[in-house]
This record gives sequence, structure tokens and C-alpha cells, in this order.
Amino acid sequence: MRRRVILASKNRGKLLEVRSILSDLEVEVVGLEEFPEIPEVVEDGESFLENARKKSEVISKLTGELVIADDSGLEVDALGGRPGVRSARYARDGASDEENNLKLLQEMRGIPLADRKARFRCVMVLSSPDGRWWATEGIWEGTIAEEPRGSGGFGYDPVFFLPELGKTVAELTSEEKNSMSHRAKALESMKKLLRALLSEEKREA
Repeated sequence: MRRRVILASKNRGKLLEVRSILSDLEVEVVGLEEFPEIPEVVEDGESFLENARKKSEVISKLTGELVIADDSGLEVDALGGRPGVRSARYARDGASDEENNLKLLQEMRGIPLADRKARFRCVMVLSSPDGRWWATEGIWEGTIAEEPRGSGGFGYDPVFFLPELGKTVAELTSEEKNSMSHRAKALESMKKLLRALLSEEKREA
């Protein structure tokens, strides 16, 4: 019997990535598109952890299922950690990826390459209907490019440069990105937690 786990997202690409990484566990991962009755959870926390925990706990209580939620964003050292939790709405509420990237590049104009360090951070939370929750984190270090490059990915991928590869994330294949991304790192750690939880449930059954 496969244990059902809900991913608190309607993003098809994210769902496929999570299913792929968790494929050797006895779980069936389903996305929020299968639960149209669940209202959108407002992400109003001051940190990635607050937002991810709120999403996972609310949906777990509503469904009585295990729920994985994540929140992630870009942190730029020269900007004091901004855009951070406001990454998706940096330029304005409802901003497009292009608008957010343009604002970021404008703010970074004139800052030398050595001072353009940044990272993608992902915090992932697994909540159980019994009230327990667990968190993992993944970090992907890089720098901010001086102009967008590449056509793949989404969000800040065209301006997030990986010095060791000489490419932006938008120039990577989806397989390359999914093998090294901040979300992949958080998910690999989550996989270990989930495996331990499933073993615990089997022992108690």
C-alpha cells in the first residue's frame, strides 16, 4: 500500500520533479490540482520557513494527509539579503519574471563581479495530520550576472550565474538543474525524513 503525500503546489514541473526524486519510496505524490476545494493559503510569513510551514500545516489539517510544502527565493548579499521572501513579487505584486529580473539588474548596476554573490534558498516542510512537522533546507550558491542569459527555467534563472559551470541556470538542461538545485537539495534531505517516517508507521501498524 503506497502512502499518499500531497505536494502543496499546482506547478506541474515541480510535481514531476518531486515524484522523480521520491520514486523509490512507497509513496504516491499528488498535487493540489486534485483538491480544487482547498482555498489558496496566503504566504504572509517573514521567512521561507514560516510560509512553508503554514502551507503544509493548513493543507494537512484540511485533508488529513501528509503534506509537503516549500518556499524559496533569491538572496543577494549586496542587497542585504533581498529580494528574499518577496522574490516572486519583488518589482510589484503580480510582477512578471522579466519585471523582477529588470529591477534586480537595475539595483545591481555598477556593483563589481566580486561583490555580486547570491544564493537560491529553499525551505521544505512536511506536516502530518497529528500535528508533527519536519523541515529541511537547500542552498545553491552563485552570483548575479550583468545581463540575462539563456531561455530555460523561470524566475531569476536567467540572471543567476554559476561560476564553476560558466552558465546561468537558464542555460542548463532541466536534468542538470534538477540534479543540483536548492529544491533538489532540500528534497533529498526530505526524502530521508520521509523514509524514516514510513518505517516508523510500518513498525506501529
